[in-house]
Amino acid sequence: MDIQKIQSLLPHRYPFLLVDRVIDTEPGKRLVAIKNVTINEPFFQGHFPNKPVMPGVLLIEAMAQATGLLAMESTDVPKEAIYYLVGVDKARFKRPVVPGDQLVFEIEVLKRKREIWVFNAVAKVDDAVVASAEIMCTARDL
Repeated sequence: MDIQKIQSLLPHRYPFLLVDRVIDTEPGKRLVAIKNVTINEPFFQGHFPNKPVMPGVLLIEAMAQATGLLAMESTDVPKEAIYYLVGVDKARFKRPVVPGDQLVFEIEVLKRKREIWVFNAVAKVDDAVVASAEIMCTARDL
């Protein structure tokens, strides 16, 4: 899934679109996506400018966007619906993400109960886990 397809599914735009490409997916089961982290990201101007680090909250947001893509590819909810983040549990940050890193998000469906999806989300750089969380989302019509 390239950026044009991602933009057709997610309502996010610069500077809040945090998924660059989906490289693998099994609808209803799992998704692998990437985000290239560059020094040009606007948050680096204010988040430890002399030692730039990607904010943890944006790592969670990026993983949440990837979970939304998996949910959208796995359900018959109308395309006009928006997927909202409804919960984050067990969030852990293992090491800083810096300019030049390529984040790989591995998302797996843990369960779906009616309108609530629960995902295991892991962010890696060079095969090392940098962040993980259990993320919940739901779809709502506009």
